[in-house]
Amino acid sequence: MSAGSVGTAAVQGVVPGRGVVGEERPSAGESDVTPAALELRAVVVELAGRLALDGVDLALQRGELVGLLGPNGAGKTTLLRAVMGLVRVRSGRITVDGAPPRRRRGIGYVPQRHEFAWDFPVTVEQAVMTGRTAMLGLLRRPGVADWQAVDGALDRVGLDALRRRPVGELSGGQRQRVLVGRALAVEPTTLLLDEPFTGLDAPAQEALGGLFASLAQEGRAVLMTTHDLLAAADTCDRLALLRRRITAVGPPAALRDPQVWMETFEVGPASPMLRLLEVI
Repeated sequence: MSAGSVGTAAVQGVVPGRGVVGEERPSAGESDVTPAALELRAVVVELAGRLALDGVDLALQRGELVGLLGPNGAGKTTLLRAVMGLVRVRSGRITVDGAPPRRRRGIGYVPQRHEFAWDFPVTVEQAVMTGRTAMLGLLRRPGVADWQAVDGALDRVGLDALRRRPVGELSGGQRQRVLVGRALAVEPTTLLLDEPFTGLDAPAQEALGGLFASLAQEGRAVLMTTHDLLAAADTCDRLALLRRRITAVGPPAALRDPQVWMETFEVGPASPMLRLLEVI
């Protein structure tokens, strides 16, 4: 199967780039009244002369957790970085709550765990405070409101009792909660998670999945990239398949047709991935 066929051929039950046939969507009037928490329209990104994202369309509403799935090199991390303004968008539009993001306010970003310097001599609460650095500026010291935001974030991720512990002494699951708390410290309406389950055991994954679902239920839009199909299917309200562009979107139970997975991930009919679809 060629990658190009994904963008042109409709798969049974799915409209590539638009979602499941018959999936309920807001009317035009409703969209005007309640804009998407995060929306990408025809977003194109080039990296080192290579097309990394090719006309991506995706919208998230507040209160939902969406899993972004795709093979290595599909553009998942690039999409998150484009939303954050860390890579340049060649064309297209990204909006947050209906408006162009202004200095990325309202967005919390959880990078992959290896991107944080865990050997740096800081405590849990100090690490969470670094999430507010961009809001504070380098020369301003944290004030009462900043510490209140950190306190709320630590409580929300269940790390208040460990706030004075050095981050280097934490387990993998605790470290992931530090990064989530760091993102929550900016009090975001949209939360971006980049591979949060990588390297964690099953209990830690299950606990984090419950945390992410509850953060969405509190009224945030949560977008999570992951390679863990079962965790995504168990946790997410919708899945979005990506291979430089969105190839299909819908609730996990609606994305059962093997063809769309074969074309997105370029796997054959004997792939173990397709057997996993039977248990979604």
